Amino acid sequence: MDFLADLGLFAAKAFLVVFAIVMIIAAIARARRRGGPDEGRGELRVKKLDERWKRTALSMKRVLLPQRAFKALATAERKIAKAEKAAPIPIEKACVFVLDFDGNLRASQVAGLREEVSAILLSAKDGDEVVVRLKSPGGLVHAYGLAASQLERLRARGLKLTVTVDQIAASGGYMMAVVADTIIAAPFAVVGSIGVVAGFPNFHRWLDSHDVDFELLTAGKHKRTLTMFGKNSDEGRKKFQEELESAHTLFKGHIARFRPTLDIEKVATGEHWYGQEALTLGLVDKIATSDDYLMQARERAKVYQIQWVPQRRLLDRFGGAVESGVARAIEKLWAKSEEQRFL
Repeated sequence: MDFLADLGLFAAKAFLVVFAIVMIIAAIARARRRGGPDEGRGELRVKKLDERWKRTALSMKRVLLPQRAFKALATAERKIAKAEKAAPIPIEKACVFVLDFDGNLRASQVAGLREEVSAILLSAKDGDEVVVRLKSPGGLVHAYGLAASQLERLRARGLKLTVTVDQIAASGGYMMAVVADTIIAAPFAVVGSIGVVAGFPNFHRWLDSHDVDFELLTAGKHKRTLTMFGKNSDEGRKKFQEELESAHTLFKGHIARFRPTLDIEKVATGEHWYGQEALTLGLVDKIATSDDYLMQARERAKVYQIQWVPQRRLLDRFGGAVESGVARAIEKLWAKSEEQRFL
């Protein structure tokens, strides 16, 4: 028993030491970020998807064709490539830039999206196209509003913008998708959910039963309408509902601006639809997968995948892990609950 007690005491001390070290690292990382974050620092990765597909096709043909036929094919393709390089006036093909946006509650990829859009705007020419492979069940209104605004920059430049939805573009995800000239959805992709929702627990009765007082001081009548720990009033609930309705009105206006032919009152009920239903309602323009669309695009253009990878310092990684651990757990629970809605 003494041994077990000593072991437990040692484990407790070790835990406290590790916890203290982690908290110190987190504090240093936060201090460094307050002193000046490394905004814009990172690496822009560009992959030539059409060339990758060409190599894949050659690998398949190497196996499927007789050896003599494959050698003849490979020789012919090398001659074509050599002739194109030697041409006095090379044929300038259009470019298709492919971006991937996998959205979470906070739309945290919006920082990378900003860098990717800026890079494209610095190099794109007339006739180029941007394809966004979008997957998102939505999230915070202001975060997805900014993400949609980044896509609007592309349209303002006159570039063709296509959004493909293989799985889901709901709520804030559809707020982004609707900016596109063309929305392409897979047959069973979830689209819509044009609505606003908010909810949180209230611990007032539990605190009251344990004789715990909660003090909340505000300046401004509606600075805090509802609270998690205090007693909420009917007036506060009414004001909070008004705020939700206001956000919903803005959301509907955003949808109507880009899709004026939609029956906005019919589709802005918070409901979601699958691909073919969404096509009938006018929420999307075509039924297809992103793979099919891009494979067709390679026949008329050069296809590039663009990805911004931010550079993070070692201390920031440790600090960020501690600081956002709870937030990530909450986001996972939220994402799972959202996915359950679409079963």
